[in-house]
Amino acid sequence: MLTPQGLKGKQFRITGTSYPRLGPPPRRGRRVLMVVGSLLALALIALGGVQVVDIFTGKAKHGAAQACASAHPSGHPAAAGKPLAAPSPGAPASGSAPAGAGASAAPSALGSPLPGVTAAPQPQTVTVNVLNSTDKAGLAKNTADELKKRGFTVGKVGNAPSALQKKVPGSAVLVAGQSGAGGAALLGAQVAGASTMADQRTDGSVDFVIGDGYTALLDPTAAASALAEALKPSPTPSPVPGSC
Repeated sequence: MLTPQGLKGKQFRITGTSYPRLGPPPRRGRRVLMVVGSLLALALIALGGVQVVDIFTGKAKHGAAQACASAHPSGHPAAAGKPLAAPSPGAPASGSAPAGAGASAAPSALGSPLPGVTAAPQPQTVTVNVLNSTDKAGLAKNTADELKKRGFTVGKVGNAPSALQKKVPGSAVLVAGQSGAGGAALLGAQVAGASTMADQRTDGSVDFVIGDGYTALLDPTAAASALAEALKPSPTPSPVPGSC
């Protein structure tokens, strides 16, 4: 061992089996942080274990079911009516209802939408009133003759009421009561772009109101395909996990 000159080496000689500590002594704060971190890690592990147990035991599904039940007190989700088609933008909102199958006037105050149907009646059981709301002469008669060839029972043929004149921009508007929903679906398949409206009549007659966009009826093959597509039940969407 080297010692400074002039000093006795024995006074600075290291003896024994242990060496002096060369680094700073450990701080107490570090130990406290390590203990706190360990406790937090254990708490997170315990929380994760509880959630895994809940998933496998079905407690989460039970809680979701209770939430859905509280959202719908009756126990069943609210069901909305399914209209056959949206009302035409130019169709009026009110008018007088026809008194019978052979008479027709402007649609009455609209009630609930026409219900969806999965079956259509035979054409001969449907009485249709063909009304022309355009300024093109002869449309109502020609359309009525074609519908008669297809088996429909034709009622009134003529001009539409003044409340509908030149106010149907689409191809046609089919107006019927709740009992005429099937007939409206059958007639709606005969013309492309037709819409339906519900009024307060109690019979099964249907008003075929020709609009400005009308040109002709679909050919029978295309009409049959359109009817089959319209009668298909709407698919029920699969519930999203966690939703009511």
